[in-house]
Amino acid sequence: MSEPGPVAHLALPKGRMQENVLRLLADAGIRLAFDRRGYRPTLSLEGFETKILKPQNIVEMLDAGSRDVGFAGADWVAEKGVDLVELLDTGLDPVRIVAAAAPGFLEGGRPKDGFVVATEYERLTRRWLEGRGFTGRVVRSYGATEVFPPEDADCVVDNTATGATLKANGLQIFDELLRSSTRLYAHPAALDDPFRRDTIEHLALLLRSVLEARLRVMIELNVAAEDLERVVAVLPCMREPTIARLHHEAGFAVKAAVPRADLPALIKRLKAQGGTDIVVFQIAQIVP
Repeated sequence: MSEPGPVAHLALPKGRMQENVLRLLADAGIRLAFDRRGYRPTLSLEGFETKILKPQNIVEMLDAGSRDVGFAGADWVAEKGVDLVELLDTGLDPVRIVAAAAPGFLEGGRPKDGFVVATEYERLTRRWLEGRGFTGRVVRSYGATEVFPPEDADCVVDNTATGATLKANGLQIFDELLRSSTRLYAHPAALDDPFRRDTIEHLALLLRSVLEARLRVMIELNVAAEDLERVVAVLPCMREPTIARLHHEAGFAVKAAVPRADLPALIKRLKAQGGTDIVVFQIAQIVP
């Protein structure tokens, strides 16, 4: 039997981030086959050994070097204070790390000295206290941080996507520590090895191509020869539009990948400049 080839050790997140990460991989054409326990999937993309871990553990394993590359929240990388290389900000599952308390907690814009703050983010919270010049005591929580006030803490430092859970527990946000999202990180040493670097960078390229495609749509339209330059002038394409002559010299077909957010206003501008027969469709990937 031949010896197995070298691999890059990939960590995928368990829990809240998993669904969007797996969808991102699928949209990049990367299929996963799960083992019976579901923690060691096999990727259709060669060169990887894969394990599913909690995001906090992914950060620790990346720092230790037992994982070469993995998905984790920027909040936990900051909380652990580890030296990792950020390869890609997916923008998925965005959250804010905020300080929140019941109304009346602040007096003159500041809390009273000696207040108690409950949090899972001890390192970030102590840095926040020091940076703001607050005198408070940190109590470590292990989930459900929002239920600590008022009996067991005066305020909380917690992550939130919408603020709804904090509000439901009678808490108001009064400060923001940082913003986080799901990102792809690598251990620095993994990028020093040529094989692992190429394997990891190819993964990042595929994922980036999907994220870029999600921001754009392909637009096609027809235009008369005399209106061509006016249409091209208002078309926000990536480089230059693709232009082809129509049958019987009846004008031109124009095609370009345009920002999705610009589409409603862009269609109106293209019509005003002589564009007709406008067709819009999805893009799967954009590889520069």
